[in-house]
Amino acid sequence: MFGDLKGKRVLVTGASSGLGAHFVRLLAVHGAHVAAAARRHDRLVALAQDCAALPGKVVPVVLDVASVEAIGAGLEEARAALRGLDVLVNNAGVVETARALDLDEAQWDAHLDVNLKGCFFAAQGAARIMSQQGEGGAIVNIASILGERVAASVAPYAVAKAGLIQMTKALALEWARHKVRVNALAPGYVVTDLNREFFATEAGKALIARIPMRRPADLTDLDGPFLLLCADASRFMTGAVVAVDGGHLVSGL
Repeated sequence: MFGDLKGKRVLVTGASSGLGAHFVRLLAVHGAHVAAAARRHDRLVALAQDCAALPGKVVPVVLDVASVEAIGAGLEEARAALRGLDVLVNNAGVVETARALDLDEAQWDAHLDVNLKGCFFAAQGAARIMSQQGEGGAIVNIASILGERVAASVAPYAVAKAGLIQMTKALALEWARHKVRVNALAPGYVVTDLNREFFATEAGKALIARIPMRRPADLTDLDGPFLLLCADASRFMTGAVVAVDGGHLVSGL
């Protein structure tokens, strides 16, 4: 089903760890050529080396999504390295737990700059490249179910992800004429190395109990929906928000 990813030229932001690194490996497994972009060059080099034996190639690109200038430079480096661009995965993000009454301006700006503003300018730059190529392409924004429902102590993150979901729909409408599809993947709670210990605590178990499927997602649970949105198999999908959350969004209030 995803054989049409072979040879696709993909830029993944936030690729140095977590979901981003997983997406890079997954794309390379399916034959895509991937520019792995993030701030930490050493981790990107290690990731590229780890993927060296896979069907697709991985090249490191240093890119800080909090800087519009760095986004532009990173896009150009990725286009040169891959000889074009077919897919952008807007994955870079930050989250910090803090009560809304305690937030300061720097914390607010950090969330909105990375989780929303950076995604817009990365999408804009990628869409310009794709429209110039004349073949269109796909943009996949990594949102969150917290963009549709909220949790305590993550107000700026939830606001940014809600904005990202609405941005996905707005850009899909504008760029359909350029054959640039814009969709979003909205994961629920996903087990990573950063939160694995939390899910073993009483608070973590209580959170899991509120998920209808009674478990958090594993990274591999995202694979099918993610690959679908990147591939030509979803060529008539744009403006869609695909939740992968074990039914969390439809759970009772």
